[in-house]
Amino acid sequence: MNKKILLPVLTLLICALVLVGLNAGLSGVAASKAEAELTAKMQAILPGSETFTEETYTGDDANIRRVFAAENGYVIEVATNGYAGEITMLVGVDKDGKVTGLQVRDMEETFGLGGEALTDHEFLRQYLQTSGEAEVGVNVDAITGATVTSKAITRCVNSAVAYVTGADASSGATS
Repeated sequence: MNKKILLPVLTLLICALVLVGLNAGLSGVAASKAEAELTAKMQAILPGSETFTEETYTGDDANIRRVFAAENGYVIEVATNGYAGEITMLVGVDKDGKVTGLQVRDMEETFGLGGEALTDHEFLRQYLQTSGEAEVGVNVDAITGATVTSKAITRCVNSAVAYVTGADASSGATS
């Protein structure tokens, strides 16, 4: 009876060890691939830059998560609450404080309304070449039916520009 149980238990143990070994071996590959994908996205958002160095952010703006310095500007990872949850973006800003590109990376906004911010290129294009003065209803048209999402995207963009230009978050530049 013990031999009948021992063989399946040994088989399961060997399979588990193989899976643990594969996971350990492939985790480095996955991390390397994710890093390469992030670099490619940043190169698209900040044209003309090849290398990006992460800098430690010590400021007061809660929207800023990560800062990457490049040859001709910065890519800032920003996040703020939208209508249905947090919106995370990458925003490219050149050294003159102009937005060169942006990409919504993650959001959980309402499908068909705020969720359109992921793919509505006309909406996102409004932020290009802005310098921290973006304001919904003034110089940015909101996504129809998604004013809260549009304002959240605007806060993210303005926070990124404020970092590069040195504007103090408490000055109202990112509110």
